[in-house]
Amino acid sequence: MKNYFLAIDIGASSGRHILGHTENGKLILEEVYRFKNGAIKKDGKLVWNDKALFLSIVEGLKKCKELGKIPVSLGIDTWGVDYALLDNNDNLIGEVYSYRDERTLAVMKEVYGIVSERELYERTGIKEQVFNTVFQLYCDKKSGKLERAETFLMMPDYLHFLLTGVKKNEYTNASTTGLLNAANRDWDYEIIEKLGLKKSLFKPLSYPCEKVGGLKKDIVKEVGFDCTVYLPATHDTASAVMAVPSENDPLYISSGTWSLIGIETPKENTSIVAADSGFTNEGGFNKTVRFLKNIMGMWMIQNIKKELNDEYDFVELVRLARAAKDFGSIVDVNDLSFFSPDSMITAVKEYCKKTGQKVPETVGEIAFCVYRSLAESYKKSVEQIEEITGAKFDKIHIVGGGCQNVLMNELTAAITRRTVVAGPVEATATGNLIAQMLAVGEIASLSAGKALIRDSFEIKEIKA
Repeated sequence: MKNYFLAIDIGASSGRHILGHTENGKLILEEVYRFKNGAIKKDGKLVWNDKALFLSIVEGLKKCKELGKIPVSLGIDTWGVDYALLDNNDNLIGEVYSYRDERTLAVMKEVYGIVSERELYERTGIKEQVFNTVFQLYCDKKSGKLERAETFLMMPDYLHFLLTGVKKNEYTNASTTGLLNAANRDWDYEIIEKLGLKKSLFKPLSYPCEKVGGLKKDIVKEVGFDCTVYLPATHDTASAVMAVPSENDPLYISSGTWSLIGIETPKENTSIVAADSGFTNEGGFNKTVRFLKNIMGMWMIQNIKKELNDEYDFVELVRLARAAKDFGSIVDVNDLSFFSPDSMITAVKEYCKKTGQKVPETVGEIAFCVYRSLAESYKKSVEQIEEITGAKFDKIHIVGGGCQNVLMNELTAAITRRTVVAGPVEATATGNLIAQMLAVGEIASLSAGKALIRDSFEIKEIKA
């Protein structure tokens, strides 16, 4: 009898239910349900439609029952930094804000008046980003929302709670808050108290492979089965890094809406040069540190595609970009003008104009400008990682949906002058499944999991 494991992998624009099982020494993946996700405007705020999101999770479970493929376990991973606050009756307080809401802009200076930017980085290892949880929570303190809160749950923790009734604060996602101490991997209660946040909200941390619990009775009745929920690495990048097929401290890019470029290390790096270079220290499986940089990623191309009313699919955009390969202008993909613009196409054109470069006019030129700019940003980041750590890398492992973009892989190899190793595509879901399989003893170690990945998926090499 096959043991099915269910990874519920939720990103900023969509979510998927992916069943996994082993067969003839290979991990077989099957997407059984896909649903849309996205922040919505509500009363001038940018928030998540948490009710629709949870309904979609339940619908995907029903699909498993319909197919007769009942998972022995499931786990949910999502993006980082966003969270839910519950009152003493476990009811949601207000809305679940999206990290792209602009409310934090007004409080960053005030936070740094209490805890300096340098001290916050030295203690937590988290690079300043306008959307960091620490700024969001400070907004909640100022609005009075925090006073009514009894429970703080990161997004996947909240969704696990809705399924099981059990509250857990999982380490990898909690590490994105800017409130964990980078050295001891636990909540930095001194920072929390300095900022006037409620210390009682931050419960002991849990870790990947820990059991959460069974499904609530009403959920079991609705979906037609019970199964055990285990914690994966609930931060999607942490799960993706688990699926990088190399075991020798590889340099990786988790490529999706964001491009996360970095390495996994046993020790944090909170030096001034790391901070000035834009690197952050987030949690990984087995309490490792993901020393990485956030780069805007395929967000820009996704927005361009949407802005063109989906007239071109991603394959066609790549074809048009190839035809414009002689276009030379580049942009700083991490410039705030690309974070949440009304028009991404206009933002790209305006950046080129203000920097005195040729302005892209055709769809192909705009797309190539973005692709090449991403590759240039990867090159700079790789060089910074080597300078900061003293290590040298001749390969870059690209995992996630972005690794399917052959042009992007070729540009990355050519511009960084390093071999690109592309795959697996479904890295986040695969890492999620590996954690569950470890939890129930289906595989013995992460090393065995990586070997299973190498045997199961096509991994391509693109020479520099």
